[in-house]
Amino acid sequence: MGSGFVVGVFGALILAHAAYSTIQYRGLSKITEDEFSGPPLNVVVELLLGLVFCMWAALTVPGKFLSIQPHSEENRIVSLPANLDFMIFNHRGKVFPLEMDLKLKH
Repeated sequence: MGSGFVVGVFGALILAHAAYSTIQYRGLSKITEDEFSGPPLNVVVELLLGLVFCMWAALTVPGKFLSIQPHSEENRIVSLPANLDFMIFNHRGKVFPLEMDLKLKH
């Protein structure tokens, strides 16, 4: 386990604690019959800190970004598979007629 994974788990725990604190604060505001207008400032700071940790971990854990070679045959999206028997072309466009005889009214 790398440091990015540990930071991600720590960020998720911080977010879970912030959610628990918000639920607890909302329950307390119901008991004291105060209006719940939002979580307190320390919970908002905790949410932002957990968000930053989770985003950092999400960007570092998967690995390094590799450059894409534009002229490589492996990266071609337009290449079709060798076996065309299993390709299905059923889609919503088949309900429209092939030729539409529409004339504009002048």
